[in-house]
Order: sequence, then structure tokens, then C-alpha cells
Amino acid sequence: MTTPSACWDTWVREALTTLHSLKVLRSLRPICLRNHSSHGAAFQVFDQMQQWDRSSVEVEISQTTFSRWMHDTPSSGDEIVCSTAGGDDEAGASYEKFKKLILFSGNDYLGLSAHPSIGKAAAKAAQEHGMGPRGSALICGYTNYHRLLELSLADLKKKEDCLLCPTGFAANMALMTAIGSVGSLLAGNSVPSDNEKIAVFSDALNHASIIDGIRLAERQKSVKVYVYRHCDMSHLNMLLSNCGMRKKVVVTDSLFSMDGDYAPMVELAVLRKKHGFLLVIDDAHGTFVCGKNGGGVAEEFNCEKDVDICIGTLSKAAGCHGGFIACSKSWKLLIQSRGRSFIFSTAAPVPVAAAAHAAVKVAKLESWRREAIWNRVKDFHLLTGIPVTSHIISLIVGSEDNALQASRHLLQSGFHVTAIRPPTVPPNSCRLRVALSAVHTREDLENLAAALSRCINFQDTRIYGCNSYARL
Repeated sequence: MTTPSACWDTWVREALTTLHSLKVLRSLRPICLRNHSSHGAAFQVFDQMQQWDRSSVEVEISQTTFSRWMHDTPSSGDEIVCSTAGGDDEAGASYEKFKKLILFSGNDYLGLSAHPSIGKAAAKAAQEHGMGPRGSALICGYTNYHRLLELSLADLKKKEDCLLCPTGFAANMALMTAIGSVGSLLAGNSVPSDNEKIAVFSDALNHASIIDGIRLAERQKSVKVYVYRHCDMSHLNMLLSNCGMRKKVVVTDSLFSMDGDYAPMVELAVLRKKHGFLLVIDDAHGTFVCGKNGGGVAEEFNCEKDVDICIGTLSKAAGCHGGFIACSKSWKLLIQSRGRSFIFSTAAPVPVAAAAHAAVKVAKLESWRREAIWNRVKDFHLLTGIPVTSHIISLIVGSEDNALQASRHLLQSGFHVTAIRPPTVPPNSCRLRVALSAVHTREDLENLAAALSRCINFQDTRIYGCNSYARL
């Protein structure tokens, strides 16, 4: 029986053959940096939270910033420079000029940004190589540090290979333009007929990077886009059944960043077997957090083999920076030859690649962090009664005024929780987006719940995903 991805494997190989005949198949040419060594005895992991972990959720803002936030006055950021460097202070502003906050708005879900082993890896690489070769990955920016990181991510995602990108945004852009190129390449670099175009099915609430990537792919005139209702598998099945095109791709966030709900992975796997489409997920918010080994949402729902291509980021739970595409070797070769945002971007600096590689190791070995963040999810549910299912909690409060007022109250109570407003979310669905971290404590959650109870009614508060759509 032909597997759903078998046809796509054939199409990709044919596209690569065309690129080879045109002599535009691009290759990586790794630069080997001497003095590269393993972390050895200097690499440490820990079995519980340490003092430095709290720096990822304990922050300070200047009184000027506090005042501007309270009055919803735009800031250029200059006040932080003025308050720390101006006046008679020799070593920055006095404590009285700052307000301490507990951060509930960040994406450092495991608290790894302050981990000493990750910092040491970056520092060691910087001391030995500076910022490393400066150039795109296809010219001179790709090194043994980058390759080790790719291998570790491919192993994490249970994929044949992996391609690093400057950011998660760039990764989605590169993949979607590469997918779009398959149609034109197989049509002899001309506009394909309607039946030979690629049908891309995209969730209505997919991330902006997916949407922008699809828009760029559409410019190649080889892609037709279908948008299905958010997580509505009946609607997706109908669209797939009524589509006569052979080349089909379904792309979705695995865990939606503004709503905190999961894509229906099991149902998607069933539809994939039925319709034979290529399944692409953006696992930016699930990687390192979900699944026993931190493999992400696909591992959590036991369907890693049903995901053909997985986009991820190193800028969230890894506490570092960058993006990646976990895929087959053929897909990697195609993306690095046709993914514009990869081809024309400078590669990640060597210290960043070294830090991210260390973060992958730490995230896997310090499994207590994943246990801790899921304990905080349970705490939030027990303290508020709101049926949350992930570490991203989207509390819909309706109007902009309601959201801003609630955010200001939380600010006064010592919590950094921003109001999410249009155009990020639709009108009248403004919300407080609470992001939990492994290094938040039960006491943090108790204090947050108490502050929230004074500005919103838990019984009347809905979270996006409970009933597919927010109802106001």
C-alpha cells in the first residue's frame, strides 16, 4: 500500500532532478572550526530549580515605563536607557526607580534562558571563534556547530534530517516557498495546469509566518489555497474530498499561540491516511515542552510518524534563538535550494548555535522542567476552575477597554501580563494571554489567581478552544 508521503517523495525527487539539470541545486559547504570540543565536565544538569532560574520570570521595569503602561502611552524604549545611565547614579538607577514584576507573558517555557551550561556553551564558542563566520549558510556561515545542532534536532523530532533557519518565521517562509516551487519545477518552470497545481489547506488561525509563506508561494502561480475553519476536521475533510488536485498539503500550528488549543493531531493523522496529503506542523510552542522526551505535540499524541515535516523554533522553550525544519534529506535539499528566506539570510552566529545545541541536551536531560510546567497548568485549573489544557492560557475578556483595564490591574499587582488586541485577534475577542513557565512556583500561581479574581469573573471567562470559537 502506498503511504501518504510516497507520492510527495517522488515529486520532490523529480523536482530535485530538474534543479540538478538546471545546475541550480544548492549545497551546504561546512566550515570546520578548530578547537571545537565537547562540553565535558563543564556541562552540568540539575534535578531541581536553581536560584538563577528565577531570572527568566522575575523582571524589572522603570517607573517611567510603568507609568506609560498604565496610561497606554506608546514607548520608544528610551526611558530604560535614560533611567539606568542618567543622573548622578554611578552604576545605574536606584532600586526605587524600578518596579519588580513576575513575568507571565514570555515564551521561555522551561526557564532555560538563564541556564549556566547553555551560557557557558555560548561563551566558550565566542571565546574560541568570536561570532564565527559571517555569511549565509550556503556561502561560509555553516559550521560543525550548526551541523551538530541539526543532528540533535532531527533526533528529537524523529526525522531523517534537519535544516537550521535564522528564525521560526524564516523557516515557515522557506518551507512554503519550497513547496510552491515543486509545481513549477515539475511543469518545466512554467505555470502548471490547474490539476497539476499544489493545493495547500491551512487552518484559519495559523501563525502569520505560515500565512505570509503561503502568500509568497501563491506568487509562483503554482499553489491554490484553501482555508479551513479552525480545527474543524469535518470542514477540512469536505475541502479535501472536493479537491481534484493530486498534490495536497495540510499545514497547521500544533499548539496555537494566541489561543492555547491543540490541533486535532489524531484526526489529522486519520485524514492523512484517507487523502494522502503531506502533513506539515508548526510546533513552535510544543517543542521541548510536550511529549515524554520533549519531542513536541506529535509525540504527545503519539503520531510522530504521521507528521511529514515539522517546523520548530529555538527562541521559545529552548531559551535561545533560531528556527529549524525537521524533514527528510530530499526535502532539506529542496528547501536549501528554493527557500528564499533561508538562502538569502545570514546563518546563526556560532555561539548561538552552540548555546542551542546545549539547550537541546539540557531540555532532554532535565525532564523535571516538563513535569514542573504541567504541574503549573494543573495549579491554574485548580485555583481558577478554568479548564486549561496547555501552558498558553487565553482569557477572553471582550472589549479593548476590558483587556487594558485588567492588564493595568495585574501590573499594579506585580504581574507582567499584556492585553492582546486587534489586529492580533479579532475585534471583541481581546484577551489576557497568560504563559506559564517551569520556573513559576505554586505561590506565583496563587498570587496571580488572586489578582485575576479581582478583575475578571472566572465563571464567565471563556478560553479559546473550549468550544472551538470564542463566544462573547
